[in-house]
Amino acid sequence: MDLAPSPLARPFPDLPAIEGVTLRVARARYKNWDRADLTFAELAPGTTVAGVFTKSACASSEVEMGREQVRLGEARALIVNAGNSNAFTGIRGREAVEQIMAQVAEALDCEPSAVFVSSTGVIGVPLPKDKARAGVAAVLEAEPCGWEEAAAAIGTTDTFNKGAGASAMLGETRIELAGIIKGSGMIAPDMATMLGYIFTDAAIEAAFFQEMLSKANAATFSCITVDGDTSTSDTVLAFATGAAGNAPLASWDDAGADAFYAALLDVCRELAQLVVRDGEGAQKFIEIAVAGAKDDESARRVGLAIANSPLVKTAIAGGDANWGRVVMAVGKAGEPADRDRLSIGFGGTWAAKDGQPLADYDEAPVAKHLEGEDIRVDVDLGIGEGRATVWTCDLTHGYISINADYRS
Repeated sequence: MDLAPSPLARPFPDLPAIEGVTLRVARARYKNWDRADLTFAELAPGTTVAGVFTKSACASSEVEMGREQVRLGEARALIVNAGNSNAFTGIRGREAVEQIMAQVAEALDCEPSAVFVSSTGVIGVPLPKDKARAGVAAVLEAEPCGWEEAAAAIGTTDTFNKGAGASAMLGETRIELAGIIKGSGMIAPDMATMLGYIFTDAAIEAAFFQEMLSKANAATFSCITVDGDTSTSDTVLAFATGAAGNAPLASWDDAGADAFYAALLDVCRELAQLVVRDGEGAQKFIEIAVAGAKDDESARRVGLAIANSPLVKTAIAGGDANWGRVVMAVGKAGEPADRDRLSIGFGGTWAAKDGQPLADYDEAPVAKHLEGEDIRVDVDLGIGEGRATVWTCDLTHGYISINADYRS
């Protein structure tokens, strides 16, 4: 399925090489397409790993096994299959994953548990073992490639390649981070997004790395939604090769820990927002800022209730300043709210304050704001100090067209 680039697309950035990471791509031909659909990242011995995964009760074998592997804290390789999610495929799906892990482990002389596998695409079709075996053999022999080629190979309905990078100083040592991600539909993760991978040359102990990634995830990947649907395969993995040579980070008290976390948070936020910008059929990028909630988690839930409302999303798609739909979404969120303290605004213009429309409300600047591509919605519940920012996109007929034809 050939899709025009999203009007909200961003150019692929110039990402730094990460020492200890070698990327390759190949064609396993999991779908009838003429493109690379298998991505391989070889990781230096001693690489630590952290991960967050979907909360779906119908998770793929890749996710179930990945959860266990992350607890071991070590990684030597990543394999990503595109075009077939291998979810809801029972023992045949698990055997395909185990075959891939064993094949890579033999080539790298490592434990199969150090080989991480992700798959994305159509649900309910077992990953063909013959194509997987041939694809892995091909990718192991392939020439090294760059970040954008790897980002392209992990995509499915993505309309542009997505990447983000950052750097930080840990004392006298400069460290780099680079990340790639895919995703444009079935995005309401409550953990991460579709498939995202972050690599750094920093040295960081696995348990602390997991703590950092989980914290960053809560403020980024778990604050995006495209359509309210949580994937069976959502995964974000982060790998630290330690090649930069810094003293390994082990706690928040370590020098450089805050700087590293700030860089990690920046990469996660940028990757998360890129997914929303490629939301299936999206024409507008929407930021929803919620303040005055009982606590931060309550604010996030209110924000997601607004972001997942088809009525809110279609109103914004049509440039309709219908703030009553935001009132509706706040009311249905199931979170503490007081009608008579609620305030709502668009693009810096308040439409309602303290539970009622402003007497001098002028809709013209709001209508003008809604003509743009980047939309901001402000909500103040007026009952506490909790706040959160959520990102989504509008809902257009393009979403229907893409998903009606997805398997073809």
